[in-house]
Amino acid sequence: MSLDVVQVLRELVQIPSVNPMGRAVSGDIYYEHRVTAHLEALFRSLGWPVERHTVAPLRDNIVTRLEGDVPPERGGKILMLEAHQDTVPVDGMTIEPFAAKIEGGRMYGRGACDIKGGMAAMIAAVARLAQEKPAGRPTVVLACTINEEHGFTGATHWAATYSGSMPASGRGPEVTPPAGRSRLLPRVPDAAIVAEPTQLNVVVAHKGAARWRLTTRGIATHSSQPQLGDNAIYHMARVLGVLEKYAKDVVPTMARHPLCGQPTLSVGIVSGGISVNTVPDRCTIEIDRRVLPMEDPQAAFEHCVEHLAAHVQPAAPLVHERPFMLTRGLADGANSEHAARLAEAIRRCGGPGERIGVPFGTDAPHFAATGCPTVVFGPGSIDQAHTANEWLDLDQLRAAAEILFDFAKAA
Repeated sequence: MSLDVVQVLRELVQIPSVNPMGRAVSGDIYYEHRVTAHLEALFRSLGWPVERHTVAPLRDNIVTRLEGDVPPERGGKILMLEAHQDTVPVDGMTIEPFAAKIEGGRMYGRGACDIKGGMAAMIAAVARLAQEKPAGRPTVVLACTINEEHGFTGATHWAATYSGSMPASGRGPEVTPPAGRSRLLPRVPDAAIVAEPTQLNVVVAHKGAARWRLTTRGIATHSSQPQLGDNAIYHMARVLGVLEKYAKDVVPTMARHPLCGQPTLSVGIVSGGISVNTVPDRCTIEIDRRVLPMEDPQAAFEHCVEHLAAHVQPAAPLVHERPFMLTRGLADGANSEHAARLAEAIRRCGGPGERIGVPFGTDAPHFAATGCPTVVFGPGSIDQAHTANEWLDLDQLRAAAEILFDFAKAA
């Protein structure tokens, strides 16, 4: 059965799968379970096998498989296609987030660009492979994972499911390897493509991240007598001054990658105090340190901790929590042959097909850590992802489906 890739995307966008991003939430738009159920029904209607792996309540990875011309057991190759099911929140959007409105050759809605468009292109390409059955095609495993936007736990869980061990991607939130191996992907695939908006280019390298919370402590008292307390926000002000200088003058000099540029550091959240008439006894910030593919995120975290200890004057009582994210970047090199073949397919279909590096993170490093050559590819631009009026160019969507089919039919 052939599928209309635009209709596939419209149905995905109309189903909310909002990642709460660690916030306490309630409501029917959160988590991925509705999209998972939709995907299961679609895959079964096409006659494809389905495997679900529960990662957390209401959050299942879902996997399907299309048999290749030569079974893997007789030497046939396995190509894995992966896309995440979740989207970022809809706060502040200026369009109806789940209407999937089409106007001017674009589809508008949360997730249209990041990354339900890439998922739709993958589904349509696999459906065409199933219909046309080109000779020489590999076995294709399509995995749709959860929680990419806030911790990559779906990808980490899936990598453990098919490889049997946790990827060596740095310490961070622990994910328990599943008790059973995957039936549909019994070994490490020969190559993988991860869906993200790349404007039909091939991402061969990208940054990783270390993220953690830092708290300054003080002594609370009534604001009419501040001299009796110790203001944690004032301590944090000194920390922020040191961090700003560290981010500007130190971090960019620590390394450089030819495709990904320099490492960066940013403070994204500041919170402290309980009322204006109380001297605050704590203030907390969240720090984002982007690491280059060859950097160790744990070492990047430790370097910042040591720098603050040495340069915050007068010394402030600093409490660094264990990082809630430590993930390596995607390194180029092992994926070069895979990237070259995908780039050729893109150019055959009229796309740019450049091999590039990007500053944002993806699920890809967790699969690359299992020994699978992995690249990132998809329709749309990261400039439209997470925006108040998120949209996807439908010509790029159709082109991505064509490219994935062209590549996969002889991968």
